[in-house]
Amino acid sequence: MTTIPENDPGLEERLEDVTTDEAHRLRNGVITLVVLGAMLVALLLAVPGLRGVADRIGRIDGGWLTVAILLELASCVGYALAFQLVFRRAPLRLATRIAFAEMAFGAVLPVGGAGGIAVGAWIAKAKGGSLRRFMQRSAVLFLLTSAINALTLAVVGLLAFVGVLHVRHPLLLGLLPGAIAVGGIVLFLAVPPVARRFGTADDDRRGVRWLHSTAGVVRDTVTELRAPRWRLIGAVAYLWCDIAVLWACFRAFGAAPPLGALVLAYQLGYLTNIIPIPGGIGVLDGGVTAALILYGIPAGSAAAAVIVYHGLVLWIPTLLGTIAFLRLRSTLHEPLRLRPES
Repeated sequence: MTTIPENDPGLEERLEDVTTDEAHRLRNGVITLVVLGAMLVALLLAVPGLRGVADRIGRIDGGWLTVAILLELASCVGYALAFQLVFRRAPLRLATRIAFAEMAFGAVLPVGGAGGIAVGAWIAKAKGGSLRRFMQRSAVLFLLTSAINALTLAVVGLLAFVGVLHVRHPLLLGLLPGAIAVGGIVLFLAVPPVARRFGTADDDRRGVRWLHSTAGVVRDTVTELRAPRWRLIGAVAYLWCDIAVLWACFRAFGAAPPLGALVLAYQLGYLTNIIPIPGGIGVLDGGVTAALILYGIPAGSAAAAVIVYHGLVLWIPTLLGTIAFLRLRSTLHEPLRLRPES
């Protein structure tokens, strides 16, 4: 077991700066979410055309809502397992807390996932770990979870095209998204062989260095997929349990849409989350609802299910992550003891 030395004269000052700054960012982000959420509720109640959606939400089935909450908790645990897989030398408790904290910061900050990675990087730096190594492994984690998304989109899109899963307009709404996902996978897999044709990782040219760095992340991600450990289940659960939350939210208002339409609309709707709005409030709701309508889901049912879904996937990770961050603050002074290589 490797131990990061704790006899660092500047450690106390660094830790104080990190915890104060990050706590302020988290607090301000949560306040922003509350304000935006209140505005959304006011909009639902004030606009006549949206009152029907509010009425639907008021008649939600509590049993299915409980199922949705449990599924979102399972999705959060899935991300923690995926984090432990990629950062396998980190102590399990520390890795879990960082993973949950990243989800909270990713939810409340307008920069999304980048905000989550930033807080993890600051924690690693404050505890004396390698910031560069943390960023490299974070890139692997991002690409690993993205690969699960791309594989899901590819498989479900192709199954919809051949008729195994039902969607309307299978060519446009099934094959096309699936083919784009396949193209993205092939593009990333082509990076390592292309990098070998352009200099070395020590090349002075910035573009070549970036190409080799990306190639290294791709190779590490492929290694995780080729020699899977049981925690890889977490990367799958992180996505699929989240999709199941949306399914359960539909069931809470009646019947759920066909699986193919639900998964494809979910994947396409989430593309709007790149717009830097805290929590994706208004943006993600609109994007996923519009995608569901595109796949033939009635607007009223889609809007009600998505609003409840978004509330769960926003506030559950935020609350879990806030608790984890507070626990991290009280243990940051402890030395970092890395587990042996496995």
